[in-house]
Amino acid sequence: MDWYLKAMKSYATFQGRSTRSEYWYFMLFFTLMIVLPFVIAGFLGVGENGQMIMFTIAGIALLVHIIPSIAISVRRLHDIGKSGWWYFISFIPYVGSIAIMIMAMIDSKDDNEYGVNPKA
Repeated sequence: MDWYLKAMKSYATFQGRSTRSEYWYFMLFFTLMIVLPFVIAGFLGVGENGQMIMFTIAGIALLVHIIPSIAISVRRLHDIGKSGWWYFISFIPYVGSIAIMIMAMIDSKDDNEYGVNPKA
């Protein structure tokens, strides 16, 4: 949970670096906040009004987390020595999101132009 809170505190900070664990834990909580309302609605068998409420909750969670998710992705790219502009590759259907996911798995580089290694 600390990784998630750390990412939310640096809500719109596009400078610096983020570790793999910070990135992946944030993305895990982000995904759970989007998916969980629909899973709960499915288990409870709520009607159309309940589904609309769950959809609204997921939509609000998405809106709240869109800028932090972009910021942490850019910081993660900085951590491996790539420019934040590489984030725009994610707009290429299928291939772009896979490329970002692969780059997010790469281990941190030593100190680079974007700052000192956050693990050090």
